[in-house]
Amino acid sequence: MLLNAVRYGLPAVLILAGFAVLLIDDSARRIDGFAMLAGAGLSVALLNVLFRFGAAGDRDREQEDRAREFFSEHGRWPDDAPPTS
Repeated sequence: MLLNAVRYGLPAVLILAGFAVLLIDDSARRIDGFAMLAGAGLSVALLNVLFRFGAAGDRDREQEDRAREFFSEHGRWPDDAPPTS
């Protein structure tokens, strides 16, 4: 639950806070506040996406290592059909 709060909730809160600053503040700094908060929210979301891509690469490497171990033991790849003789 905490992971989902950081992954989705934090960027959403930051972006919504940026829109709130844009709508509520009457000074010339409102655009700066909006850009700062919305940019921070989008940055957090992008970091989460990049981290997930990196973690997916680790799973691929682990699968490849298991396939190579299987090949070393059996002399064939796991997805190849076993010899019939």
